[in-house]
Amino acid sequence: MTATLDESTVRPATDHAVRLSGVHKTFGQGERAVTALAGVDLDVAPGEFVCLLGASGCGKTTLLNLVAGLEKPTAGEIYLNSSRPAVMFQEAALMPWLTAAANVELPLRLAGIPRTERRTRTGELLELVRLSGVGGKRPHELSGGMRQRVALARALASALHTGKDASLPSLLLMDEPFSALDAITRDVLQSELLRVWSSTGAAAVFVTHDVREAVRLGQRVVLLSSRPGRVVQEWWVRNLSPADEEATVTVINQRLREVISSHAAA
Repeated sequence: MTATLDESTVRPATDHAVRLSGVHKTFGQGERAVTALAGVDLDVAPGEFVCLLGASGCGKTTLLNLVAGLEKPTAGEIYLNSSRPAVMFQEAALMPWLTAAANVELPLRLAGIPRTERRTRTGELLELVRLSGVGGKRPHELSGGMRQRVALARALASALHTGKDASLPSLLLMDEPFSALDAITRDVLQSELLRVWSSTGAAAVFVTHDVREAVRLGQRVVLLSSRPGRVVQEWWVRNLSPADEEATVTVINQRLREVISSHAAA
């Protein structure tokens, strides 16, 4: 699904797909105010896969919504070098009355892409996510994993630019898209996501609370503190050996426990 950006709070970037500078977000006012994010600084390079990690309620989804333009920051700046970031949610959120192909084609149609071109592009994207034979089926006829593949294809249709936008880095925002799936399906889709991401060159910001998932998928893992969320530590996790991957999971889990414990003791 495509988010409409507010140009007063989201500005163009040059060497990053997205940059957050001193971003704060507070909900409500007065004594009822809740500060979700406090001074977040984060850069995501074009083509980079970044995983946001943290305890429940630390502001991960809020940060994603700010980048998508679904919320406005209370303070700070978001510099975006993508005219159309795409969001993939925990649920597939497909239109139940549309076929899989029509769901994927929808953002292309809304963008004014000519019919022949969008049909061709839709077919290519369904093939990319290994669903070339199910374009005529409706969501209720598909498994949960297949629905998430359709949602991924639709997000890519929105994020990957054509025409005058072709030179802009693409940005895919993913909010725990595999959390509702069983372990085997989740494992398969993680592998498929990495295959699809590497073939598209899109930047990805992937929200998760699962340390192992973050280390497996990301090139960089960014840990947010408990509320109010701010960046407390980052790890480069690209191309780790199995032994190093396991050691990194242990280190990040320990740091996450420290962050949660320090918040509980405050």
